[in-house]
Amino acid sequence: MYKTLLGSQGFRSGMDLYFKRHDGQAVTCEDFYAAMRDANDADFANFLLWYSQAGTPTVKVTSVYNSEAKTYSLKFSQEVPATPGQAVKEPMLIPVAVGLLDSSGKDMPLTSVHHDGVLQVVSTDGQPAYTTVLQIKKEEEEFVFSEISERPVPSLLRGYSAPIRLDSDLTDSDLFFLLAHDSDEFNRWEAGQVLARNLMLSLVADFQQNKPLALKADFVHGLRSILSDSSLDKEFIAKAVTLPGVGEIMDMMEIADPDAVHAVRSFIRKHLASELKAEFLRTVESNRSSDQYVFDHSNMSRRALKNISLAYLASLEDSQITELALNEYRTATNMTDQFAALAALVQNPGKTRDDVLADFYGQWKDDYLVVNKWFALQAMSDIPGNVENVRKLLKHPGFDLRNPNKVYSLIGGFCGSPVNFHAKDGSGYKFLGEIVVQLDKINPQVASRMVSAFSRWRRYDETRQALAKAQLEMIMSTNGLSENVFEIASKSLAA
Repeated sequence: MYKTLLGSQGFRSGMDLYFKRHDGQAVTCEDFYAAMRDANDADFANFLLWYSQAGTPTVKVTSVYNSEAKTYSLKFSQEVPATPGQAVKEPMLIPVAVGLLDSSGKDMPLTSVHHDGVLQVVSTDGQPAYTTVLQIKKEEEEFVFSEISERPVPSLLRGYSAPIRLDSDLTDSDLFFLLAHDSDEFNRWEAGQVLARNLMLSLVADFQQNKPLALKADFVHGLRSILSDSSLDKEFIAKAVTLPGVGEIMDMMEIADPDAVHAVRSFIRKHLASELKAEFLRTVESNRSSDQYVFDHSNMSRRALKNISLAYLASLEDSQITELALNEYRTATNMTDQFAALAALVQNPGKTRDDVLADFYGQWKDDYLVVNKWFALQAMSDIPGNVENVRKLLKHPGFDLRNPNKVYSLIGGFCGSPVNFHAKDGSGYKFLGEIVVQLDKINPQVASRMVSAFSRWRRYDETRQALAKAQLEMIMSTNGLSENVFEIASKSLAA
């Protein structure tokens, strides 16, 4: 945010002053802030609140276009939610980088903005700007752009200019437009993510009401156009076609429903894989390479795009795709490709999954870091009833409960599976409860990290709450419980 507000040169000047003043000293956030402010003679009113106020600010934005006056106004309001010990929050200084797109998807030139009765020039040396940083300092602010010849689509929070939750009045068609045209890659990606989050939440509601699930054609079309756009960076395409995770969607729900979110995410993945099968197959074909492994951007992005495409295709449970994935697995010249093919293959239970897991372990059993990845991959699986597989892996010769990294891979990995850790029958909670009690006698620090998986138990439905609470109470009632585990478990219960 300092760099966004001050520009690269201003930020550099602030860093130089910071080192000049404080080299070799123990320093505070306030010292860093003062160096940035003083080096640039900047007005940073209420910026220090970022350090002292807990909670993520929510910024709401509404827009109005006046075709007669050719002005476009953006109204911002900010709110920081109350947190324990801080009921009342003050407005913070929030830098919001903004651009405006015309109807052809090009950035509109910006010359000036009217704010607080003052006309601020945003052009430099007579050259118009295409992105400008608006400083939101009060609870409510309005910025008016003049000489705007048509209703624009705003590109807000470019480059993720502040760590906030943005709530805008952008319509789905605006978001599809940004997804197709925005010159800011973060916002282009974010537009796709917002569309995907909204789609997933509406489908979750349909699923909970036993309505049939259907995918909007324009969502599929949006992803098809990105997959087929050869001018885009391949790593960006890989990120843009990746759906928001189950945890992210559950965080947006009043009562988190892991089963519904997982069912919806799986439905969308399979539907996209089916609709875009030809594009995904073409992407795998055109991005594979038998050349020597090279660690650079073009090769990393090529692998990322190929492997996300393979993962989509593998969700189809099609024998030809299984052969394709097995071929990728066998011919891989590097761990990235081999492990990605393995991950694609183990999505579906059956003999192929068991065989390829055994083969991978046989190949890498002497490299403990790779074995940890192998454990984590199986532990995180959303295959129904996976808790039994994880119990079996506890007895695997490669596993050792006394080794923290193996525990993080297997037990921590299992806690990362929303479907199986939060299983409705409580089997996942029971498994973790038993493990925490065992671990506490071996390594209380590791045990306390594992018990923290229970910390958000109140986010779920009453059945799950009761089952998770029972495990926390069982842990609390254990004789000789360590202070580490007691602290986390008691705080979780009291939350």
